[in-house]
Amino acid sequence: MSLLPIVEVPDPILRASSAPVERVDDELKGLVQSMFETMYDAPGIGLAAVQVGVPRRLLIIDLQEPESDAEDAPPVRRPHVFINPEILHSSDARKSYNEGCLSIPDQYAEIERPDVVRARWTDLDGRQQEGEFDGLMSVCLQHEVDHLNGILFIDYLSRLKRDIIVRKVVKSRKDRAKAAVL
Repeated sequence: MSLLPIVEVPDPILRASSAPVERVDDELKGLVQSMFETMYDAPGIGLAAVQVGVPRRLLIIDLQEPESDAEDAPPVRRPHVFINPEILHSSDARKSYNEGCLSIPDQYAEIERPDVVRARWTDLDGRQQEGEFDGLMSVCLQHEVDHLNGILFIDYLSRLKRDIIVRKVVKSRKDRAKAAVL
């Protein structure tokens, strides 16, 4: 497998609705493996296929939380694959999280979302699954499903804040490109 390039704003592919995955096959499984390698390398905790230039309804999540509350506890990988995910229900209770995004590097904002969601998806074995998620897993799932619908976390901000963030990302990319040439 290999690392994939992560698409950054303002690339228009990030605004497209992703098409359903038609079948779970070896090609899809290879893409999933490459997506995990890319996400871990970035590093991140979630990645939608559209963020690596593949506009299909596929996302991965691994919160990489420590096994215990001990300060030196290493993170444990618990990879989750969601194929054609749907959010079936969202709680009325809401919670704010400081969100970031691999497609909007080094930019963060407090975003309020439903605290609990119920979702349905297909797993990597082709089986239908349904489950309820809360906390960070709920936030991450909503964030990544938004990607599949062409929505970015900055869309929950005022237009002014959104435009400032996009300008910062574009400037940073230009600065990195200049530095690479020198």
